[in-house]
Amino acid sequence: MNKPFSQACENNKRPILNILSKVFSQNKQVLEIGSGTGQHAVFFGQNLPHLIWQTSDLQVNHQGINLWLDETLLSNVQKPIVIDLNKAWPKPENYQQVDGLYTANTLHIISWPLVVKFFQGIANNLAPQGIVCIYGPFKYQGKYTSESNADFDLWLKNRDIDSGIRDMEAILILASSAGLTLTADHNMPANNQLLVFSKK
Repeated sequence: MNKPFSQACENNKRPILNILSKVFSQNKQVLEIGSGTGQHAVFFGQNLPHLIWQTSDLQVNHQGINLWLDETLLSNVQKPIVIDLNKAWPKPENYQQVDGLYTANTLHIISWPLVVKFFQGIANNLAPQGIVCIYGPFKYQGKYTSESNADFDLWLKNRDIDSGIRDMEAILILASSAGLTLTADHNMPANNQLLVFSKK
């Protein structure tokens, strides 16, 4: 198997790092939900050496993630654990309570019931005062931030009717139910946002 590669990850990793380096400056252990190819984990692990970065994904994606991790041999980036949002989240090896959580391009891919369970998982697993960073496209008051996002949403729904770009207002309700407060909403390249929440 060749290492999986996402051009989008390559394009957005530096702008995301510019924000993570500030918001995760005091954190110790970050859990990444949906590590995908593993590119973000490697890049952020290299550039944020004070963090223990725990990768996670469904089992089917572990081989590709491990190819990236095995090539770089970063001591602060942990091998992926299986997180299925339908189930309770497992505890990483050498577990310390997670004080940071990061996910990119997941909430518009998974179904809405899994988005709900994603926030329930945060409520159950994130330490008090923990930080959550969510990257991806969103709608505001039912409106897309660009015509390309409207086209992308149509493509997503044609591929999987349960997926789609989420309404910010609905996300904020779920976040509040998980004890999270929105502290920043950053405009990012390619009509995406990086939402930063803190746990009360």
